[in-house]
Amino acid sequence: MKLDPNAFLKRTGIKRLLNALDAKQGTARFVGGAVRDLLLGEKPGDLDLATTLRPDEVVRRLEAAGIKAVPTGIEHGTVTAVSSGTVVEVTTLRSDVSTDGRRATVAFTDDWARDAGRRDFTINALYADPFTGELFDYFGGLEDLKSRSVRFIGEPLQRIAEDHLRILRYFRFHARYGHGSPDPHALEACVERANDLMALSRERIADELLKLFALDDPTPTVRMMAERGLFTPVVPEFSDVRADRRQAEAVEQGEEAAFQRRKPAARPQSEGARLSHRRRRRCRPAAPVRPARRCQGHRKMVSAANADRRRRRDCPRHNGRARRCPNPSPHRRCMGSGRLSNRCGIRTIG
Repeated sequence: MKLDPNAFLKRTGIKRLLNALDAKQGTARFVGGAVRDLLLGEKPGDLDLATTLRPDEVVRRLEAAGIKAVPTGIEHGTVTAVSSGTVVEVTTLRSDVSTDGRRATVAFTDDWARDAGRRDFTINALYADPFTGELFDYFGGLEDLKSRSVRFIGEPLQRIAEDHLRILRYFRFHARYGHGSPDPHALEACVERANDLMALSRERIADELLKLFALDDPTPTVRMMAERGLFTPVVPEFSDVRADRRQAEAVEQGEEAAFQRRKPAARPQSEGARLSHRRRRRCRPAAPVRPARRCQGHRKMVSAANADRRRRRDCPRHNGRARRCPNPSPHRRCMGSGRLSNRCGIRTIG
């Protein structure tokens, strides 16, 4: 089976890029989504080239041909080439040395099969010669594409351990390319390792979920993920869907009371939460600022803020000589006569 090479070559700048990489000698092949989409009769989106050339050699050849080379991920072998406005990611063949579920340490290789073996799904490990259209399938991706089945390459648990995001990617690819029930081994592996998603950044999770929700009909897949608890580690609100469905089934069977008894009791509020609530209750908004006014005893202007600070304090003129004012609001008149004031109740001493 072959592809029509003109699907690649008719794009502006592609021939120039392939000639710079000497692709006629077998040093470069298209791989991944572009090959998969063309086999399905769809228009390919992003273009990816796999090459046996090392990253520094790729950069040198691109610059010599006047093609812009951007080292977007050169430590992992990826160089972004911009040829006459067409963007292509050129990645050196590689194999994983070590992984931690989020990032990998890679080693460059010349083996096409080893490069295919580190990819996630069989339908993404298809290579095509850019000039002849010859296809290279190392893990049965063509058959899976015909049957619309999404399968991991090798052991699903190992693929997920290499990159935890493949859990969400699996369901996105199943929603777009899969028909019928998902692969049982892949589904069980995703459910078993769902908590590994908590180790990923929110940005990566959000980006993958948005791509899933943007598909034409993701509802069956999203419902299946919610029923299996795949959203609980990253979007706990989706777990309510499972509870609502169990309650609906219980009502239909006349067991609503039994369902209510099985519901977990609300957890008691912690002491720290109660203390925080008390602190919030003690917070009061600041008193409104009032215009300045005169103290009638000594004709001195007293600002509202200064008056508020001097509540239940002595008159500023008779400081140390007058008793504290029992009135909670600032007094208006200081008689200064040694007798009790009718206005504020201050009795002066001298």
